[in-house]
Amino acid sequence: MPNGAPELDRIQRWMQAVIAHPAGVAAGCASDEARRQLDVDAAGLERVVTRSSTLLAAERLAVYANAYYARLLECLREEYPALVHTLGSELFDEFAVEYLQRYPSGSYTLHHLGANFPRHLAETCPAEEDTRWANFVVDLAKLERLFSEVFDGPGNEGATGLSPEALAAVPPESLVEGWLVPAPDLHLVELRSPVHEYVRAVRRGEDPAPPAPADTLLAVHRRDYLVRRHPVSRPQYVLLAAILAGETVGKAIGKAAEHVEGDAAEYAADLRDWFRDWAAEGLFRDFELKETIKRNTNSS
Repeated sequence: MPNGAPELDRIQRWMQAVIAHPAGVAAGCASDEARRQLDVDAAGLERVVTRSSTLLAAERLAVYANAYYARLLECLREEYPALVHTLGSELFDEFAVEYLQRYPSGSYTLHHLGANFPRHLAETCPAEEDTRWANFVVDLAKLERLFSEVFDGPGNEGATGLSPEALAAVPPESLVEGWLVPAPDLHLVELRSPVHEYVRAVRRGEDPAPPAPADTLLAVHRRDYLVRRHPVSRPQYVLLAAILAGETVGKAIGKAAEHVEGDAAEYAADLRDWFRDWAAEGLFRDFELKETIKRNTNSS
């Protein structure tokens, strides 16, 4: 570098802006972010990056740009293995490249890279596409992304949790007036087909057929560092959603009752079984008689 050359951190930020630009090196050089660091266009690249014996400056930068996107594609394939299986590697990569161009990575961690991929698939689905197939693909991506978030997010490991025995010991009049504190890894998801069965089969090395459309409700959580999913009924889903939203147990029970077809005695017996099973699965961290829990929105 000649005297008066820019400091290293500016060069590093410039290079990042250039090689990470979704439209390529030339567009990266012309981008506002790159020009804020170094006022160099594509024609003046060799003022910053020298050519080698075989490659021009732009070609040397393209090597890094290609490696950068290859790594991002690899991360997306790892996060969405069932989607790769469904679409095939070539078509998946086409969708993934379009996604990276529309939603460029802006986080310091690759954990957030695929956060908007399900949204991108829904937004770009052709109008003439078969609705059932499109719904299956979007829901598949939605569930695989949720699995990643639950796996990498906060969990209940190391915490005592609310045992079935402790929950059963709460007097009924206190239970309905208090709050169940959900485990931080508990999420709910509503799907248009049982894609969880498809994902499980793919991850076992099988070659399953896409499932037939059927409304599917799941409670997803992590236990002992393994992501678990439980199909739930509409009343169970509404009950858990109300608990996640910070409603008292009594209000949550009332909301779920609106979706129950049996009589009150049968519903009361079901509630005992549900709460016992959920506590055994570790879905609740604690029970509070005071409203001390933070509102949660882990449903989609």
